[in-house]
Amino acid sequence: MEKDLLQLEAEIVLALKSVYDPEIPVNIYDLGLIYEVDIDDYNNVDIKMTLTAPNCPVADDLLRDAKVAVANIEDTGKVTVELVFEPPWDKNMMSEEAQLELGFL
Repeated sequence: MEKDLLQLEAEIVLALKSVYDPEIPVNIYDLGLIYEVDIDDYNNVDIKMTLTAPNCPVADDLLRDAKVAVANIEDTGKVTVELVFEPPWDKNMMSEEAQLELGFL
C-alpha cells in the first residue's frame, strides 16, 4: 500500500533528523539547514539545504548522508539534494530544542 503524502513527509523529516553534523551535536533538520522539501506526484524528493558556513569541511558528507537517509525510505522515488546559500543560515533558523542544546536560550 502506498503512503499518503503526509506520512511520507513525516518519514522524510525523521530521516533528516537522523543526520548529524559531526562538529555539532544537533541534527541537520533542527539546525535549520533544511530549507525546502518538495515531493512530486511520483514521490521524487527535491531537498534544498544549506550549511552553517560556506566552507564547511563536511559539506559533501552532509549532502550525501541526507540523500541516502531519504532515499532509504520505502516508496520514495529519485532523491536530489541541492546546496543553497540564500538566505544565509543563522542561529535563529534552529529549532528551540537545538538552541537549548547548544546553549543559545
